Amino acid sequence: PLGGLPLRPLIHRVSLPGKCCEWLRCCGGGEPRPRTVWLGHPEKRDQRYPRNVINNQKYNFFTFLPGVLFNQFKYFFNLYFLLLACSQFVPEMRLGALYTYWVPLGFVLAVTVIREAVEETRCYVRDREVNCQAYSRLTARGQPPVFLFITQNQRVPADMIFLRTSEKNGSCFLRTDQLDGETDWKLRLPVACTQRLPTAADLLQIRSYVYAEEPNIDIHNFVGTFTREDSDPPISESLSIENTLWAGTVIASGTVVGVVLYTGRELRSVMNTSNPRSKIGLFDLEVNCLTKILFGALVVVSLVMVALQHFAGRWYLQIIRFLLLFSNIIPISLRVNLDMGKIVYSWVIRRDSKIPGTVVRSSTIPEQLGRISYLLTDKTGTLTQNEMVFKRLHLGTVAYSLDSMDEVQSHIFSVYTQQSQDPPAQKGPTLTTKVRRTMSSRVHEAVKAIALCHNVTPVYESNGVTDQAEAEKQYEDSCRVYQASSPDEVALVQWTESVGLTLVGRDQSSMQLRTPGDQILNFTILQIFPFTYESKRMGVIVRDESTGEITFYMKGADVVMAGIVQYNDWLEEECGNMAREGLRVLVVAKKSLAEEQYQDFEARYVQAKLSVHDRSLKVATVIESLEMEMELLCLTGVEDQLQADVRPTLETLRNAGIKVWMLTGDKLETATCTAKNAHLVTRNQDIHVFRLVTNRSEAHLELNAFRRKHDCALVISGDSLEVGAGTPPTGSSWECASLPALGRGGDGGNDVSMIQESDCGVGVEGKAVFSSVFYFASVPLYQGFLIIGYSTIYTMFPVFSLVLDKDVKSEVAMLYPELYKDLLKGRPLSYKTFLIWVLISIYQGSTIMYGALLLFESEFVHIVAISFTSLILTELLMVALTIQTWHWLMTVAELLSLACYIASLVFLHEFIDVYFIATLSFLWKVSVITLVSCLPLYVLKYLRRRFSPPSYSKLTS
Repeated sequence: PLGGLPLRPLIHRVSLPGKCCEWLRCCGGGEPRPRTVWLGHPEKRDQRYPRNVINNQKYNFFTFLPGVLFNQFKYFFNLYFLLLACSQFVPEMRLGALYTYWVPLGFVLAVTVIREAVEETRCYVRDREVNCQAYSRLTARGQPPVFLFITQNQRVPADMIFLRTSEKNGSCFLRTDQLDGETDWKLRLPVACTQRLPTAADLLQIRSYVYAEEPNIDIHNFVGTFTREDSDPPISESLSIENTLWAGTVIASGTVVGVVLYTGRELRSVMNTSNPRSKIGLFDLEVNCLTKILFGALVVVSLVMVALQHFAGRWYLQIIRFLLLFSNIIPISLRVNLDMGKIVYSWVIRRDSKIPGTVVRSSTIPEQLGRISYLLTDKTGTLTQNEMVFKRLHLGTVAYSLDSMDEVQSHIFSVYTQQSQDPPAQKGPTLTTKVRRTMSSRVHEAVKAIALCHNVTPVYESNGVTDQAEAEKQYEDSCRVYQASSPDEVALVQWTESVGLTLVGRDQSSMQLRTPGDQILNFTILQIFPFTYESKRMGVIVRDESTGEITFYMKGADVVMAGIVQYNDWLEEECGNMAREGLRVLVVAKKSLAEEQYQDFEARYVQAKLSVHDRSLKVATVIESLEMEMELLCLTGVEDQLQADVRPTLETLRNAGIKVWMLTGDKLETATCTAKNAHLVTRNQDIHVFRLVTNRSEAHLELNAFRRKHDCALVISGDSLEVGAGTPPTGSSWECASLPALGRGGDGGNDVSMIQESDCGVGVEGKAVFSSVFYFASVPLYQGFLIIGYSTIYTMFPVFSLVLDKDVKSEVAMLYPELYKDLLKGRPLSYKTFLIWVLISIYQGSTIMYGALLLFESEFVHIVAISFTSLILTELLMVALTIQTWHWLMTVAELLSLACYIASLVFLHEFIDVYFIATLSFLWKVSVITLVSCLPLYVLKYLRRRFSPPSYSKLTS
């Protein structure tokens, strides 16, 4: 333990933000309050922390079974069978042996419980693997451990303050993709006074404390202070987001030492999560709805039966008995086949060689991949490679693109070599020389600002020839790589290197640039103002060591920089032009500061940063005092390269009828250009720009204007989308999936619908028919094991084998994505399709029952033998009728089910006359009934495929 801290790592679960404060209070944590972490004060270490373990499981040991059962029986489909089975405990309602109802239900529940147990076990194993990770601790003899060592590529186990790093530049980078979803590395800085200590062990010798704000959900901001008490005078430093290491992030460079602030439920990552829930797909909801319709039909039929008896005697009990008698109209085998089908599809997805590494987190909704209507995707890193290429430098009067960068290089070279190149006999410069010097100066100032205003760090790696120390000493070009939190900044620094001004060194307090003549320019970093999503800009104040000049450089988005730079008449127009070319535009400006001016600013800035109340506002106010009348130097334009296969992928999705939403923080013009380049929007497609709205009425009017347009793309801002939330353009719900997950979307939906069709279409109406013929008696035709066998071994294998069926091959489905549109219409589970199968079942049930009555030989048991055998054969033939592509396992399943039925006849003498079924009379009667039951449907299927074939059949013929 670390002063009450169980040192197990904890990582977050990705989901929507929750209400953290209420959650803490309800869990007994009380009101979140600021805290003080004492270092070097053993007597004050009484702070207690929540237990720091990961738990991504939906259940624990005690809640597993109740939770699984509740999630099953909260839907009508499963609740219906539970009530049905429980009713058999009442003698007046019992229609047969208890096992005829409880065995099928128990089998269904066993499959569900086993599936959930497997998923929970897998989740537990993943959690345990992370919880058992070991970390090194820095501790003194006789004292509790205080500090943690985290090495490169290790996950941060708790929310911590960054105290020291092994990196020579005095900083480190974090990978935060598991916290905020961004692939860019984030720069983090240690506390200055602890970084200056000679060794990490000296941390145990100082007396200090960290003051931190109360736990909250904001992962982008932090307010705190670090105070060292044993110095004279005491040293206080402000702590911000740059000094933090949030749990769930990964150290990308070096080794760091930190002190823990928050654990367990107080972690930023945990506060941004909600409890895992059991998901249910649209398909299950549709089946649940159809089950209610069938139950309503059962009630109506039961009332009709009792009415035909003139409501004689205990008619209300007869209604219940008829409901139980007709219960097989809703087959419990449907639930079994659906669950087993989902498991198979999940297994197939995991084993698909075209999408290696795919992990199925939930096996309850794989069929949703066949019902996707909307797909939401980020632009940067998903549609694009997140690898920037410098494309444009604009100085207002002149612009340089890729084909004219040699001119920029020439200007930079001339600035640093002009003195040596001037002819000594020339008495004065010509007009041409003056113009060139002016332009060279402007280009030089712009390039120098780009080379200095960033958070890029050059790192030197051994290449096998030169060791790292020597490479860093000599600034070896072949060994240098740039590390930064943004690929934009790397692209800018790489460009300045290409034109002659190279960033060769950097630490927390200085930067070194190398000129074309191999001269090293040294600059002292006085202040850095990092980029934030709120400010949309970043700045740096540096001192040129050779001249002592202090310069404030700033770059940012044009929407904020327009009000900061001096008046000009070209900024807005040129930013728009570059954005329409798909370039990400940055405005670069500078301002020279006198020594007194900077000293006054520094005093106010330090005071504002030490504030623990309204720090952000106070710091912004001080910085804004410098952000006035800055000199506009240039515009830069970089372009993010598209992913190699993004165009064919988006074309496939569009042809499949899937609507794609691209989310981006770029300007409207840049986003539109990227959408066109990626073929998200076709070249001749209209684009509707959703105007800024402030209320739902305005949003409704704007949506109506959009609906009136045909084949039109929509561009909408985040603010307008928030106002209009709940009223998406088509009125449909949004369903998300990652791009690679669509690889098998074409097969899954079709196959699941096949299972549904066959289960709804077998002769389930036979027993209704029996009651109406035999004077409306509420007695069952099939009893005992016949019911169980029909729901399980006699019919389950062929129906389940439909998971192997395919309308078309996967290659054809990918070649013709238009086929996916048929799935989105949901026709296999429409009310029309459902009604057709109900009518088919009534026809088959009547044929089987009346055929058996007409052909039976004086004994009731012969009716059972003829009708039940015909029912089984009809089931097998109906499954065969729905198959599009035969697989050898389907044939095995059909023969296996038939063999199981024939073999079980030896043990069913209580219900079936074994001697009778061996006669020729039995065989021809069953054959005739089965033929009359199925042949018309086969003829109709042939005629339909002959004169009105489905779209996919044209591709397979």
